[in-house]
Amino acid sequence: MIDELVAQIDSRFRALEAELADPEVLGDRERFTAASRAYRELEPAAKLATEYRRAADDAAGARELLAEDGDDAELREMLSTASARIEQLEDEIRLAMVERDPNDDKNVIIEIRPGVGGDEAGIWAGDIYKMLVRYAERRGYKTEPMDIGDGTYTFAVKGDGAYSVFKFEGGTHRVQRVPETESQGRIHTSTATVAVLPEVDDVEVEIDQNDLQIDVYRSSGPGGQSVNTTDSAVRITHRPSGIVVSMQDEKSQLQNRDKAMRVLRARLYERALAEQQAELSASRAAQVGSGDRSEKIRTYNYGERRVKDHRINLLVHNLEEILMGGLDELTAALQDDEKRRRLEEAASGQA
Repeated sequence: MIDELVAQIDSRFRALEAELADPEVLGDRERFTAASRAYRELEPAAKLATEYRRAADDAAGARELLAEDGDDAELREMLSTASARIEQLEDEIRLAMVERDPNDDKNVIIEIRPGVGGDEAGIWAGDIYKMLVRYAERRGYKTEPMDIGDGTYTFAVKGDGAYSVFKFEGGTHRVQRVPETESQGRIHTSTATVAVLPEVDDVEVEIDQNDLQIDVYRSSGPGGQSVNTTDSAVRITHRPSGIVVSMQDEKSQLQNRDKAMRVLRARLYERALAEQQAELSASRAAQVGSGDRSEKIRTYNYGERRVKDHRINLLVHNLEEILMGGLDELTAALQDDEKRRRLEEAASGQA
């Protein structure tokens, strides 16, 4: 079975290499982009397949020689090493070929809200915002603030594979620390909720303009003071779903409307996915929950300088690095866990 899969990988990879060298493909931007993406996605599996063939050849050679001289300890060690590596590579190849989330290549819109914990929850939401922006920058992505204020943060992350990285941040983030305003040194527990929405184009989500109620008003800053003398802020209500999106960061009504429509499309798309795949608990409601302390994906403990991801029971002791955007270890572990779950689901579906 694994040999057949390796052969399929080799055949597909060679076909993609030929396609990328074809002048007709090079001259067709859309075809070239699609082929390049497919090549990048298959490349890790192709490298594993090459290593698998090499290990299989080593094992076969060792067996032949052992058939002539069964007492050679070095040959037995070579066969044992090659066989162990083959077994490991079989798992790695299957994981590499697990069907990807179709949204993984998309940009994302991230919404952060204070949960429970009063003023400290608002401060913590700001800390999560800074952490995720730093992480985006470390990964080479571009960030775009969309609606920042009153302890809430909506921003976009743009770049190839942004959703594949940031989708694991959706949920309730819990912090245990002594707030700066706490005079008696008591530890408080607060939360912030994060929703990660794949950003979609007009063609992916059809919105009937007759279903929209669009209100305009003057932007306001802290304390309610007006920051604009024109009605530039926009509130869009999607009547069928009840979703309401407000934007006021831009000075132009047109710009605020454009951003509000982007968020609305993302929320509607995510809702449609949740309805189609309810069992995957990928809905915004599942990500955000109520913000209650018990609904957590991750806990940040300042006293012990540690972070625990409850989904995979991973505990790390580098709180400062994580708050500075060093989330790579957590993301990699969560990606591996997702692949293994998808592999198990595929196997159970074939049983």
